[in-house]
Amino acid sequence: MKLTNDEKKLLDSAEKGEWKRIPDFLDQSSRYRESAQATLRKDKRVNIRMTELDLVRLQKKAMQEGLPYQTLISSILHKFINGRLVEKMG
Repeated sequence: MKLTNDEKKLLDSAEKGEWKRIPDFLDQSSRYRESAQATLRKDKRVNIRMTELDLVRLQKKAMQEGLPYQTLISSILHKFINGRLVEKMG
């Protein structure tokens, strides 16, 4: 596995025992695990209408990415609402 310089520094530091566990690790770990699970839970269903051509293109793109097309749509929407989907210039 190829590591960046920053990753190598972190790994070296951890292997030297320079990292210490926080006193309330178990409580914090549980709290963050629950938060992550709540964030990733897909508990709402949405129905949308789109042109057949758009759906076919989405399905084709999803196939190229190795994803189910619903997952691709969800990912695109997630990136958009979080400001990480940028318009291509040119």
